[in-house]
Amino acid sequence: MLRADARLRLIMSDFDTLARAWLDHLAHERRLSPKTLEAYSRDLRQFANFLTDHLGGAPSVADIAALKPADLRAFLGRRRREEVGNRTLMRQLAALRSFARFGERTGRLTAAAFAATRGPRIGKALPRPLEARAARAVTKAETRAGDIRDPWIFARDAAVLSLLYGCGLRISEALSLARAQAPARAGDTLTVIGKGSKTRMVPVLPVVVESIAAYLALCPWTLPPQGPLFVGAKGGPLSPRIIQLAVESLRGALGLPDSATPHALRHSFATHLLGRGGDLRAIQELLGHASLSTTQIYTRIDSARLMAAYDAAHPQAGR
Repeated sequence: MLRADARLRLIMSDFDTLARAWLDHLAHERRLSPKTLEAYSRDLRQFANFLTDHLGGAPSVADIAALKPADLRAFLGRRRREEVGNRTLMRQLAALRSFARFGERTGRLTAAAFAATRGPRIGKALPRPLEARAARAVTKAETRAGDIRDPWIFARDAAVLSLLYGCGLRISEALSLARAQAPARAGDTLTVIGKGSKTRMVPVLPVVVESIAAYLALCPWTLPPQGPLFVGAKGGPLSPRIIQLAVESLRGALGLPDSATPHALRHSFATHLLGRGGDLRAIQELLGHASLSTTQIYTRIDSARLMAAYDAAHPQAGR
C-alpha cells in the first residue's frame, strides 16, 4: 500500500502530466497566443486549488473524470464570491471544457459534465469606435505638438496608430512588424501574422506610408532589417503600454471618452469602412477574423447609428 505522501506525488504527477500535455497541444497544434496560454494555465491551476478544498485532497485525473455539473457550479460560485466578472467566468469554463475534451480524446476523462454546465449570461457589448475626425486627429503627430518630447517619439506613435486605424491592425501586430516590412510606397501590402498565427495580406494607404516614412526619417536609432520597426526611447522593442499611454494623453487633449483606446482605432477602421459601403467579407479578411459572425457585430453598430439618426431627426421618431 502506498504511503500518503507517495500517493499525493502520484496524483499530482497524474494530473500535471495531462495538464502539461494539454497546454503543449494548445501551444503547438492550436497555436494559441502566449497570453491565452497563460490565462488557461492559470484557470486550470485555480480549478485544481478549488478541487483540493472541495474534495479534501489534491485531485487526480480519476477525480476530475467523476465530477458532476454541481461540482463545476460550486467552482463558478466560489469564483463569483471572489468578485470575478462574468466574462472571466466564461473564459475559465471554456478553458476547463477544452481541458476535458482533450482528456476525453486521450481516453482519460469524459467531458459530459463540463459540457452540461451552463456559464453566466453575458450581454455582448458593441465595440465603441471613434468618430472619423477624432480618429484622424489621434493618428497625427502634430496633435501632441504641445507636449515636451522628442519629435521622433510623436512621429513613432503616430505611425503605430496610423497602422491601427488605416490598416485595422491590432497593436500587437503593429509592434511585431520588422524594419524590412515597412511599406515604401502607396499600394504596398503588409504581411501580418495575427491570432492563431494566421497570416493575412493588408493593403497600406498612402497616408500610412507617409506616417511611417516620417517616423523613419526622424528615428535616431539604427534599425536592422530583421529587428523591430518600432523601438522605444532607448532603442529596444516598443512596449504596447507606451502606445496606450500616448492615447490616454490624447484623450485629454481631444476630449475623448475612456473608450478611446488603441484597439478602438481598429474598431473605427472596420466601422468606417462598413459605413462607406465596404464589403463585409472583405472587412473580415482585412481584420483577420476567422468567422464572419465576429465581423458582423459592426453591422449592429451601423444599425444603432442609423436608429440614433432617426430618433434625432425623423418627425415620427417620438410617437
